[in-house]
Amino acid sequence: MQVIVLVWGGGAPTAAARELLGAARRLADATGGFVTAAAMGAAAGAAKALIALGADKVLTLGHETLAQPDGEAYAVAAETACKHVGDGLVLVPGDRLGWEIAPRLAHRLGAGLVTDALELNVEDGRLVAVKPVYGGKARAKMAVRTPSQVVLVRARTQTPAEPDPSRTGVVESLDFSPPPPRVRVVEYRQADAAGAVRLEDAKVVVSGGRGLGGPEPFADLAELARLLGGAVGASLAAVDAGWAPPHMQVGQTGKSVSPDLYIAVGISGASQHIAGMSGSKTIVAINKDPEAPIFRVAHFGVVADYREVLPALIEEVRRIKG
Repeated sequence: MQVIVLVWGGGAPTAAARELLGAARRLADATGGFVTAAAMGAAAGAAKALIALGADKVLTLGHETLAQPDGEAYAVAAETACKHVGDGLVLVPGDRLGWEIAPRLAHRLGAGLVTDALELNVEDGRLVAVKPVYGGKARAKMAVRTPSQVVLVRARTQTPAEPDPSRTGVVESLDFSPPPPRVRVVEYRQADAAGAVRLEDAKVVVSGGRGLGGPEPFADLAELARLLGGAVGASLAAVDAGWAPPHMQVGQTGKSVSPDLYIAVGISGASQHIAGMSGSKTIVAINKDPEAPIFRVAHFGVVADYREVLPALIEEVRRIKG
């Protein structure tokens, strides 16, 4: 199996790159295949590190348009790399840029597409991906029959590759010509989260919903998240009410997270929210409604008013941490 991993980000391999290379190496080894990393933009400087993480070959693609997260420019770069390699399995990071690129790339390659994959396996010599369906209430096994296959992989679902400095590989530079950008970034504004853990990368996520009754309790959620080294999330209802900014939204129309621990406070558990956090390893729900749908997916549930539970939980975590 020929596996192509799309890589972007900074000058060092990102967590997503390490995860996808770990998955790619496993799939290639199981089928006697080959792993190619397409390092785009600033990631081109990490070619040697990508080889150490399991790539047999690294294609570097640099262009001034890749300095910005321009989806069209990255789609053209990815298309150039994939057509240079030939038919194969393309693994795409499940971040914002990946969601923008994957369908475009699949269309241009004439490839089948699986989005939000949680598991990647080989059955009868072909890839079978597992993804959540029906708002996370079930999981489906998807097999792509086209010669090329594009799979968008959810973050924090694959075992990251461990670097092996003794590995050797080939590095090749590719030229490509993206069209003039149709979107121009006029300003960047930093969210009020300096130094905080990114929601998508957090191992612990503490989320609040409509049941909090207002924006003030999010300060307590932030304190609990800080003590646990995690990040704060919110349901669509909380974001729509103006209690939390949009970048904190977890769900089908927000961000997908797969932390080790997800604490849902005052969240009823609508299917749209479940779709964004069903990959969490351990789910704890705090809700005073014993019939709330969130309890159907929770591993641990507390039926009580969060105002009685949250302060005690914060105090206990403080005590444990000394």
